[in-house]
Amino acid sequence: MGDHYDSRMKRAPGILPVIAVDRRAQPPLHRQIYEGYRDAIVAGRLRPGQRLPSTRALAAELRISRIPALIAFEQLLAEGYCECRVGAGSFVARSLPAPPSREGPARARPRPGPRPVSDASDFLLGRTPGPWVGRTGPFRASESAADFFPFPAWARIVARHCRNPSRRLLRYGGPLGLEPFREEIAAYLRTARGVHCDAAQVMVVSGSQQALHIAARVLLEPQSAVWVEEPGYPGARDVLRLAGARLLPVPVDEDGLDIRTGIARHGRARAVYVTPSHQYPLGVTMSASRRLQLLEWARRSGAWILEDDYDSEYRYESPPIAALQGLDRDARVVYIGTFSKVLFPALRIGYLVVPPDLVPRFAAVRDAMDIFPPALFQAALGDFIAAGHFARHLRRTRQLYRERRSVLVEALRKELGDSLEVLGEQAGVHLVARLKVRRSDREVVLEAARQGVWTMPLSSCYLGRPTSQGLVLGYGGSNASAIPAAVRRLRDVLEPRRES
Repeated sequence: MGDHYDSRMKRAPGILPVIAVDRRAQPPLHRQIYEGYRDAIVAGRLRPGQRLPSTRALAAELRISRIPALIAFEQLLAEGYCECRVGAGSFVARSLPAPPSREGPARARPRPGPRPVSDASDFLLGRTPGPWVGRTGPFRASESAADFFPFPAWARIVARHCRNPSRRLLRYGGPLGLEPFREEIAAYLRTARGVHCDAAQVMVVSGSQQALHIAARVLLEPQSAVWVEEPGYPGARDVLRLAGARLLPVPVDEDGLDIRTGIARHGRARAVYVTPSHQYPLGVTMSASRRLQLLEWARRSGAWILEDDYDSEYRYESPPIAALQGLDRDARVVYIGTFSKVLFPALRIGYLVVPPDLVPRFAAVRDAMDIFPPALFQAALGDFIAAGHFARHLRRTRQLYRERRSVLVEALRKELGDSLEVLGEQAGVHLVARLKVRRSDREVVLEAARQGVWTMPLSSCYLGRPTSQGLVLGYGGSNASAIPAAVRRLRDVLEPRRES
């Protein structure tokens, strides 16, 4: 914790602490500055490794000559409270001990008063993140090949907008996002995904989670019944539950969401969350008959369909499957997409395609939430797409992921063909290895993590009692050359008695 904190503070700019100087006081100004910084360091308000402001900035802030600031910093340096690094500036000395606790043993702490909070997020508390969260390497789910992203081209575009930003990038924007960028998104979706839309229906968001959050605010009431895929995407379930929805798990088979079962269990549900082009996590594609059944049920019951098209760009055995939204003739589908899988997750840019009559409501909710999305990366990504970089990157990574997928499937079947069944390898950047052996997938995942293999248990994707045990293996961020060795480590976990 300390090392992480120190490295973070080292990179931070020099913050100006609150130091009062009084020109009429007896101690000279340099003494007041010195004592103010020394006391802040000793008390722990300034931590070891934290960057200090320049004497020029300090003098400007205090509206004094720079000379007292220079004298004060020289004294702090001489006494070992700070250190200088050539070309970097002044920092609180790392050699200083940690500040003492402010709480003495005999000091009675006041009892806190009432602290009322909403219980809507209670279900999120107490969770212990699994080892598959926040790790990189084989086979971390949802990782992309960030090292193959064309950063030189991206950097030139971003730098151009930073050097000479237009006024639209600096002032308040509309809740839907920049119109030129939304035009690029709409053109891409019409061409590549078969989505019926124009720019007026597109809203730029920070990712699928925010898209679902806004949609839930517009479409759902507290305790609204919502179908969710079983197994399905845990992140979507969390957002819907936070919105007060009552989740109804509907099983998924080889044809996708079982519409008949959903209707039999709750035919008057308010909405359904679905991943029809590449079901998460099993990877199946919803059949044409199921798609038509779902649309007909939504039309008759007045339900909404939340279509999450999270990684449909990557399909290896056939052309990409057209979006469900393109079949919708009754404006029941809210379409959700993201650039996280195609580009890199930290970009945090996604989009919603909203039925035309709902655009004012979605815009009003977005305005109340955070007013408008950040403009700089919208403008840069719009230019990136218009210049053809996006299409070239997509073609390149599609070939790259096809190779990594093939290496992984071959290694799994060679090393673990008797222990697991491979599912969903036709598309996306992950597949599922369903366990044939009687083992808890969570136990397997924990043991694999100790071997440096980061995979996710299939059971974590179930809302109810899991009916299958398995491993979700991402290959987008795994180098092909490293995959066979990682599979052998996984084999040693699943078949520990087998000779290597």
